[in-house]
Amino acid sequence: MIEDEAALRLATSQTLELGGFSVQACASAEEALALLRADYPGVIVTDVRLPGRSGLELLAQAAALDAELPVIVVTGHGDVEMAVAAMRSGAYDFIEKPFAAERLLDAVRRAQERRRLVLENRQLRSDRAQHPDVPDLVGRSAAIEQLKVLIRNIAPAGVDVLINGQTGTGKEVAARLLHAASGRKGNFVAINCGALPESVFESEIFGHEAGAFTGAQKRRIGKLEYAQGGTVFLDEIESMPMALQVKLLRVLQERRLERLGANDTVALDCTIVAATKLDLLQLSAQGQFREDLYYRLSVVSIDLPRLRDRRDDIPLLLAHFTADAAARYRRPLPQWSAQQMAQWQAADWPGNVRELRNFAERLVLGVAAAAPLAVPADAAEALSLPQQVDHHERELIVQALSAVDGNVALAADNLMVPRKTLYDKLKKYQIAAGRK
Repeated sequence: MIEDEAALRLATSQTLELGGFSVQACASAEEALALLRADYPGVIVTDVRLPGRSGLELLAQAAALDAELPVIVVTGHGDVEMAVAAMRSGAYDFIEKPFAAERLLDAVRRAQERRRLVLENRQLRSDRAQHPDVPDLVGRSAAIEQLKVLIRNIAPAGVDVLINGQTGTGKEVAARLLHAASGRKGNFVAINCGALPESVFESEIFGHEAGAFTGAQKRRIGKLEYAQGGTVFLDEIESMPMALQVKLLRVLQERRLERLGANDTVALDCTIVAATKLDLLQLSAQGQFREDLYYRLSVVSIDLPRLRDRRDDIPLLLAHFTADAAARYRRPLPQWSAQQMAQWQAADWPGNVRELRNFAERLVLGVAAAAPLAVPADAAEALSLPQQVDHHERELIVQALSAVDGNVALAADNLMVPRKTLYDKLKKYQIAAGRK
């Protein structure tokens, strides 16, 4: 925190400390710059008018050191031009003197959370760069940490695994992690059982000899054999035809396979990881899946949590996905408010992580900012009263702007609020308007 007036520096430091922050108070930009580094885990709060280097110069040098380091600029009453210049130069936020303590604390809390996510996402990207072929289950929730420990423990054993999880929870990512952690040097072969026509299923999985059927002009190695020394991932295993379930069960028991049209068998050395979004025991009770195959597959069973069961991971996941999308599309990183994040964390996300990834793509492309995910009625109960009020206020503003093609003046008239009030709300909720 940089402030050249000693009394104000002390008062602001005490405010921040009472708010739970550790404060490094500086009297000049030079003093602050000596403390900064690219991986600085905190936030900068600086007065714009300082002796020597100004707050704007400090902002520029901090951005040169780390473009994602949040800088909150404090301006004097009437310094509108400086505030505008600061925001254009990449300031995270600006606060006008005199300011309420809660206004400062709220800005610092949001900036600090943003900084934490940026640094965690950076670490994830660094890990991926060092091990590009190894996926990761992004998250720090207890459910994900326990899942990572389980995968590390069972992978080296080479046992067959059944992964249970709703659509979009990351079943293939978990399977690839199992393969990577197993140390096996063979291929990872993914097979979507629901996408294979029954007429070619057996040939695709087990392979065939030349002349085994019409059109089989030469021997073909099946997916299981191709994965020798590696891992086979059978996604949507519930879609496998019953006749082939019998053959797969025999292969798993004997660890030998027989190609179509062959008289001899081939030793099989691979780990089988199956995945399902349905209850296989319930399907077996209905005669739609073999019970003996279920028990053979589920030597170890892994249950993937739904996204709404790991809501604390949503900020990190969203930061991770938006950073990835921004790099691919060469777009700036989107910003969001604490209110928006609270709404997204309370949402139901029936498509789980896959749905969140798609939403992150839309945020980066600028097609989701004016249409955030609606909060289901049952999930809305998880929001506080102020959060629910903010959610509904934002929806009303978006609807009002849409009705007048983004004309802020007309929208303000229709909402019966001063234009300045509406502009403040647009900034608060990060709503993009079309016309002034």
